[in-house]
Parts: sequence; structure tokens; C-alpha cells
Amino acid sequence: MSDTPYPIDLDSIHGAFPPGIEAPSLLVDFAGWLKGRPWGSVGCFSLQGQFSDHAPIVDGSPLRDRFSLFMRLPDGSAVGGWYGAGLDRDNPPIVGLGSEGDYELLAPSLDGLLAKLTSQQFDKAWSDLLPREDVECQTVELSHWLAGRPVGEHMAPDEGASELPDFRGFVEKWSRDREDYWANHRLMAELGWRLSAHLPKGRNPWDKTRFEVAIVGAQYQARVLARGPQPFEEAASIESLLRDLREEMRRAQPELGLWYAMNFGLYGDGRVMPQFDYDVRPTIDGEPAKLTEAKADLARAPRPERWVPKWLV
Repeated sequence: MSDTPYPIDLDSIHGAFPPGIEAPSLLVDFAGWLKGRPWGSVGCFSLQGQFSDHAPIVDGSPLRDRFSLFMRLPDGSAVGGWYGAGLDRDNPPIVGLGSEGDYELLAPSLDGLLAKLTSQQFDKAWSDLLPREDVECQTVELSHWLAGRPVGEHMAPDEGASELPDFRGFVEKWSRDREDYWANHRLMAELGWRLSAHLPKGRNPWDKTRFEVAIVGAQYQARVLARGPQPFEEAASIESLLRDLREEMRRAQPELGLWYAMNFGLYGDGRVMPQFDYDVRPTIDGEPAKLTEAKADLARAPRPERWVPKWLV
């Protein structure tokens, strides 16, 4: 593993920042400093942008403009800036969205995060941010590099920490609110009722029947996941319901545009919990969704340029 360089994807990092906010020069320059160095020499991560949609948080799509997630850990955890209420949009605190439910404010600033990498100040939940023991450590070199940066970038590691808001509290409240929102959503209740023949047979509250849906322009496909994706009898009758949901969501948050894919679980009590994908090009009837249909959706529901998926440009 020691010969593997850090995976770095600057394009995805630039795209992961909210529209109107650019990746800071410190982050771009850090990527340049890191390039070619052995993976694990200052921590175990890739510098790679992603949207909150794909981060470990419930129903993350509506939070795209609240995060700039630029670092990915081996276990699927994500690290990046948080643009919460009243926080500095030019220098946001850095947070971790942990794959095991660890939500932590890791540093008051990007400079603070890099300083913590040099001093190796991470607890067990975030031990992937520590150097690997079997790789030559380069945190001292990082410390020297940081010391040579412009003075305006520097903050004392704990400066302003006492005034920072409760990130874990924010995520926990968001998760509760979104679960309640979907549990009580009229279209989800209708969907659960129409699919009642597919209620899971198990008695555990977490047992669920999983479905996947693709809608791209006039194209539509729904499958139940039972030993692979399978057609099901009610698919045609729920299409109008799913299209109504898609339009309702577009009106509620127009800058996201229209989702192309949706997965949802039908639980034993009839609740439906959905996940939406605005970026994937789904497969419909064995073929990639038609570009003409996807572009028609984009024309009807435009998005900020950096939120338009590459396959659609």
C-alpha cells in the first residue's frame, strides 16, 4: 500500500462547493502538495468531492448548498465545510459525516483541519485521519509547508471553537425531521397503500421491501428488488404518483432540478422511506436513459452549472 499515491480529483472538489463559492486556494494548493505522496503518510483519505446526496446523512439532497465535502475516508465517511446558519461562508468550520453515525465538528476552519493533521489530534472515531503506521510519516513536512503559507490563512487551532454551533445536534434534528416528513407525506402514504401486497414478511421493524424507480423525461421504469430487479404488477399504476412527487419536489427546491432515480424501502408498518439521485444516468429497459429526454428535463428544470452531471453536458 505504501507505494500508492493519494487519489486526488480536483474537478470533483471544485464541483462540490455550493454555487457562488469557489474552492479555497489553501485546499487547491494542499492538493498540489499532496500529489504523488504515499497514501497514508498524513492520513488515510482521498481528496475527492461529493454532494451531500451521497454522504452518510438521511435525505441529503436538500442540503447540497450547506456542505462542501472534499475528503472521503475508506469507510465511506466524508469531511468538508459546513455552511450552517450564521457561519462564515468564506471560511466555514470543517465537519465529519461518519459512516457509523459519528457527526463531529472536526476543526473551526480548513487551516485548523490541516493543523490537526500535522499534530495527529483525532480520536478513535476519526482514526482514518491519522497516518498509517507502515508508511513513512510526512506530517512534519506538512507542518513546514503550512508555516510557509500566507499569514491571513492561519487561525489558532481552538480559535472561535466555543462559538461554533452544535453540528451533531443539527444532523440529528435534520434526520428526525426528514424521517417524520416522509413518514407523514401524503404521496408516500398513498404509495405504501398501493404497494401493500409487497409488505415485508419479516417481523423486525427494520425489515423492508426495496424498490427502484427511474424517470427521465417521458421514460419510466419501476422494479422491485427481489433476487435482482424484477417487474411488478403495480408499476404502471404508481407512475402518475411518482411523477407528481417529482414535480412537487422540483417546486419545493427548484435549483436541484428533477431527480432521475429513486430507491425506496417499504417497511412492515407501511412507511415508505425514499432516497433520490439527481446525478445518475439510469438504465431503462436495459439501455441508458435517452439523452434527449434527460436534456428535456434539464431545460424544463435548469440547475446551477456545477450541479449538471457530466454525462448530460
